[in-house]
Amino acid sequence: MSWDCGLRYMFSVSPVLQPGSMCILHDKEDLSRLEMVQRLAKDGCRFLQNHSKGLERTSEPQSDEGVRVCLRERGHDVLVLQRMSSEQPALSASARGGGREEARNRRYMVVSGTPEKILEHLLNDLTLDDDQGTTQGKESDTLLDDFLLTYPVFMSTSDLCQALLGHYCTKRYRGKEDRKETLERKQKVLHLVSQWVALCKDFLREDEHVKLFMKTLCRYVLDDLYEHPALEKDVRELQKLYQLHRRHTVDEYSPQRKSKALFHQLSLKENGLQSRGTQRETKEVLCHVYITMDSYLSMRAHAGVVAQELLQAVAERMDVPQGELVLVAVTYPGGKLLLQPQDRVFSDSLRPVGRLHICRKDLGEVLNPFTDNSELQHRTTCMLSLNTWDVAVALTNFDWTIFDSIHEQELVYFTFNRHAGSSHTVALELLLQRCNEVQLWVMTEVLLCPTLCKRVQLIKKFIKIAAHCKAQRNLHCFFAIIMGLNTAAVSRLSQTWEKIPGKFKKLFSELETITDPSLNHKAYRDSFKKMKAPKIPFLPLLLKDITFIHEGNKTFHDNLVNFEKLHMIADTVRLIRQCQKDHMGNGINQKSSSEVRAYIDYLHIIDNQQTLFELSHRLEPRA
Repeated sequence: MSWDCGLRYMFSVSPVLQPGSMCILHDKEDLSRLEMVQRLAKDGCRFLQNHSKGLERTSEPQSDEGVRVCLRERGHDVLVLQRMSSEQPALSASARGGGREEARNRRYMVVSGTPEKILEHLLNDLTLDDDQGTTQGKESDTLLDDFLLTYPVFMSTSDLCQALLGHYCTKRYRGKEDRKETLERKQKVLHLVSQWVALCKDFLREDEHVKLFMKTLCRYVLDDLYEHPALEKDVRELQKLYQLHRRHTVDEYSPQRKSKALFHQLSLKENGLQSRGTQRETKEVLCHVYITMDSYLSMRAHAGVVAQELLQAVAERMDVPQGELVLVAVTYPGGKLLLQPQDRVFSDSLRPVGRLHICRKDLGEVLNPFTDNSELQHRTTCMLSLNTWDVAVALTNFDWTIFDSIHEQELVYFTFNRHAGSSHTVALELLLQRCNEVQLWVMTEVLLCPTLCKRVQLIKKFIKIAAHCKAQRNLHCFFAIIMGLNTAAVSRLSQTWEKIPGKFKKLFSELETITDPSLNHKAYRDSFKKMKAPKIPFLPLLLKDITFIHEGNKTFHDNLVNFEKLHMIADTVRLIRQCQKDHMGNGINQKSSSEVRAYIDYLHIIDNQQTLFELSHRLEPRA
């Protein structure tokens, strides 16, 4: 006779089991843990005998790898784990009991489960300070990171708050849990909360559910300090993370407590997680102000910018008196809104109030947009006078400012369309927008250059700028420039390309090789892997990888969360974090001249493909 036995729960704190729960156990040698078996039996757990020995020997009878453990409740699967060998990297480590070698060698990764059971398993596996740095601790940290990065896919923030409060306050094993186990459980919940807020604080600051949760949790922790003084360290950590200040003292909750001098320091503020400044006050945006029906100035501005500031900036670039201009927002489906000087241009969600147009004032009611862009063609001369390295530096500094503010979770929200229209993906969308703008800017500069010799010089400059961006580890802008030069409207200028010197053609060919999409962009991936951090990846390709994982795997299997899929997504988005870190002091930011910055911060862009092709055929008519 063989036993199917839940090994995961033989080596760690057992889960909350209701009467009638069923746990499947594997491997008869583990029945030596009789105390655990007896405890499970007393709590109403049923043990099932498996009389079919053939099931044990289906594949690799001597190997632990691939063995799956399933926890069932009321006849339904609620958690599926897979045992990993001691030498194979795993997503989590579950063997916690007794410090035995056998326990340490048995680790489990989450395959699927209900949100509640995945969280429960995570808390059971969580390692505290004593275990940090061990293999088990690192695997537990990975599972925690996977969960915190991807939880919005399968549960709301409100549900997570309620579940964490439940785990902190629950009385397990019908009151038989000893003080040490109780303290460890509470510390694990607090550790998870600390990691959660440290990782996702930008998304949680203004969440009312989180504010109420933090207020309630802090009161619970303060109530527990007398019975568990070791929680003092955790309270101080909460104060540090959430900017808590003295508001309520311990006396308000537990007058009988001793050591009041110590506890008076441990207090909280009603509005926990209140940010020093709202996101929109600290974030920057790219503002498109159309100066013709098909071209615009792309300007870098703060999110609280008002109409008067934009008018002043555009007037300086256009060399037109500010008093002659007005700013109009064209809204769907074609309505026009005349913005007053102090009107804000962006909403609280950092979206513009409409498509912005600069128009000349007219005595009549009709607002006439600029139709002549000839005054902007002098920009070609300006571009030719700029140093290519300085231009690349300015482009990289601009991109890095945005990239460094991107949170890994933005890619998850973007892929799963969570919180569409909110500020959760603003930085990510901003950098994607910038990539498209740089590509259009390259096309615009080349196609607005009227003379052949200057056009040749301009293309040579862009090739050198692309090479410099690669040298500065900015693959995002590098791709945009190469793609701009490879667009049909530019690449068809055969007379221009014939005049490009051979060494520049060779350099361009080498740079093109990196953008080659064959073998799943192998050339780019190999080149990028060799670069030291910090570095800026080509984000559209990273999003393509995540989308491929998302569309190729179901998010739910039989009403269970497919956590294998979420682990793959979390592993991919962690590339953002790795690229942002600067362990060796290889800073990506460099000083650039004010003249170049002023040029790069206000790019003139034609975004109409038909107009671009017309300009191309005007320069070199079809034979």
